[in-house]
Amino acid sequence: MAPDDPDLRPGGRRFAALVAGVAVTALVLRYGLALAGDVGPARATGRYVSDFSVLSNGLVALTAGLAAAASQRPLARLLARPGARAGVGLYILVTFGLYFLVLRHLWRPRGLQWWADAGLHYAVPLLYLVWWTCAIDHGHLNRRHLLLWLLFPLAYLVWSIARGAWAGEYPYPFLDVGALGVAAVAADAVAGVAVFVLVGFAVLRIDRAFGRREGPVTPRVARPH
Repeated sequence: MAPDDPDLRPGGRRFAALVAGVAVTALVLRYGLALAGDVGPARATGRYVSDFSVLSNGLVALTAGLAAAASQRPLARLLARPGARAGVGLYILVTFGLYFLVLRHLWRPRGLQWWADAGLHYAVPLLYLVWWTCAIDHGHLNRRHLLLWLLFPLAYLVWSIARGAWAGEYPYPFLDVGALGVAAVAADAVAGVAVFVLVGFAVLRIDRAFGRREGPVTPRVARPH
């Protein structure tokens, strides 16, 4: 166990390196494919950073990569908090669920596109959730964390609508104000927030269940500054 990461179990750093490696590989492959298109690098990059799957996988790569490196930088300490690691788990779980239940029916990727999609939507979610459930101590979360977790998807929603109004394109068909209208997109947005809330409660319950199995939570010792 890394002495500066009391919530990470033995072997957790090595598994985190695997998670980060798979996430970075899938992200680089997806970006390369985006740049290979015929829309130009600026537009391709705008689409790339507007994809929730890319953002959630980026958070996985950052969180797991910093854990693997045992970094003590402020960002690393922030992402090492139980609430942050669980929040990233929530985002990548929603990424998997949305793709599996809805988006995979809208297109049929081939070749390298298939590998990029399989990495972003299946391999990385599975690996990260295994890491979070098996390599990290539990029992530190409460419902206050759920409110904090909602800030990211809400900010993403605002960004997607604003960029769509400016660029004339939306990352997902259920956010397309031009095609669906404001009322329909508002209803979709409410439904999306509800999904994050429901999955967030599931994350809290999983953390509580694993925390009970692992025993009493060890009090945290304040680190000297």
